[in-house]
Amino acid sequence: MKMLLLGTKKMFLQILWCFSLISLSSQTRSHYNFVVREARYTRLCSTKSILTVNGRFPGPAIKVYKGDTIYVNVHNRGKNNITIHWHGVKQPRNPWTDGPEYITQCPIQPGRSFRQKIVFSTEEGTLWWHAHSDWSRATVHGPIYIYPKKNSSGYPFPKPHYEVPIILGEWWKSDLNKVFTQFIKSGGAPNNSDAVTINGQPGDLYNCSKSGTFKLNVEHGKTYHLRIINAAMNLILFFSVSKHNLTLFAHDAMYTKELTTSYICIAPGQTMDVLLHANQNPNNKYYMAARAYSTGVGVPFDNSTTTAIIQYNNNNNNNENSTPSFPFLPSPNDTKSAFAFIRRIRGYPEENPFTCPLNIKTHILTTISVNTFPCPRGRSPSSCQAPNSTIFAASMNNISFVTPRTDILEAYYYHINGVYRKGFPSFPPYVFNFTGDYLPLELNIPKRGTKVKVLKYGSTVELVFQGTNLVAGIDHPMHIHGFSFHVIGYGFGNFNKSVDPKNYNLVDPPLQNTVIVPIKGWAAIRFRATNPGVWLMHCHLDRHLSWGMETVFIVKNGKASNETLPPPPPDMPPC
Repeated sequence: MKMLLLGTKKMFLQILWCFSLISLSSQTRSHYNFVVREARYTRLCSTKSILTVNGRFPGPAIKVYKGDTIYVNVHNRGKNNITIHWHGVKQPRNPWTDGPEYITQCPIQPGRSFRQKIVFSTEEGTLWWHAHSDWSRATVHGPIYIYPKKNSSGYPFPKPHYEVPIILGEWWKSDLNKVFTQFIKSGGAPNNSDAVTINGQPGDLYNCSKSGTFKLNVEHGKTYHLRIINAAMNLILFFSVSKHNLTLFAHDAMYTKELTTSYICIAPGQTMDVLLHANQNPNNKYYMAARAYSTGVGVPFDNSTTTAIIQYNNNNNNNENSTPSFPFLPSPNDTKSAFAFIRRIRGYPEENPFTCPLNIKTHILTTISVNTFPCPRGRSPSSCQAPNSTIFAASMNNISFVTPRTDILEAYYYHINGVYRKGFPSFPPYVFNFTGDYLPLELNIPKRGTKVKVLKYGSTVELVFQGTNLVAGIDHPMHIHGFSFHVIGYGFGNFNKSVDPKNYNLVDPPLQNTVIVPIKGWAAIRFRATNPGVWLMHCHLDRHLSWGMETVFIVKNGKASNETLPPPPPDMPPC
């Protein structure tokens, strides 16, 4: 079956989202037929063409059982290159179809095709798929439902009655290609989105979008499995439901100990599976709402609030004009509330296949920074729109990543020289007060390079992400392809290797694929390098990724046949 990607056919329609509740007995398929094309959508009183899958925004759900392997044939019939990434799917020994542009594949060019194999292993819960080229993922994305294995005991708790996708995103009135091109050309920050969305709709706080507000009809006494995905481009989000508690039971498709909370904090890339019990007064309506958590001083962001409505089927109040009650959401700069929630998340060792490594062989400490470069020669200073007539950059260990024009995976496999260099440093090249308020301007300028970190197969890795206050301190959601990792600790200020490890959680740390590094702080993770191949690591705020906050792990082959990288599929896209 075929995925038709970016076709030129246009649909002129206005979509009003109406989600039906999905039975947990839904059948899965091993092949998927997605049609991705341009469609015209109306939001915030403006109509524009966007890239969609099957004419839908967000795109359709992929449904699998734990351990399944599926295939998606991708055909690009549009005008631009594209890739598709299966976010959080570890793809054991299968980086060839992981998807990041010029890292594991060259992009799928217009008129070209690529059959993608997606190998599920230990994941169970909710993940998502999205484009991984330029800013296409703003509209090219959709959920992945991973059910317990067939004939297994099922969920480690009573099975909920229904499941509902809750996909959080951003909407720009202007054309996204122009937004991307403009901010790359100017060297400044991108224009903020015009609205945050729930299932593609900004909600009825916007008069011209009120009719399209997502509505969830529930039955009193039933339990609903909310599959929450943050697909926003540049916003960590608070999310809450009025009068209803949320019970988290999985994070990034790995089980957690059940955590009941009045709100969640979820970063771009992260997914959370939560239970909502419909146990409130059925005669009232209730908002679910989301808005940004953003801490950068002087860093502009979309501070709008998106809403959706929960209403009970047995509602005796037929007044359509009644106003739903509004939930509590922390303030946008409320770091205390954000990490009060995050630090409460605990892993569920009895339900997870990995134990946290204790004997660490490889230690890595990497700074993650927003930087600037001087305005390039030959350009007018007024055309460089970062502070002091510079252009923005971002770095890890003072290296702003330069994306090659040949993909790193094929260069590694075929021993092609000149595409990348080994030697990504295991420690910052400059030691200073990383989180200080006043830092020398000369520290703002990083080096450019395409350096990777090579890991021996089976090595145990501890990686500490150290945020810095260069240019603009802010929280960073860091994502690693090909792995779930144990989040063993967080802290504020500079990481102290003599003191901070004493407070690590090595008993029940959560397994995640994306971790929020706090502003002017650090986060520590551990994993075993048992997935051979090439795997991207990057900030999931796309403006930072576009500026170079990324690097690559190359995991070498092991000795056994099931520990080595197989050859590429025959239809790998050419560069």
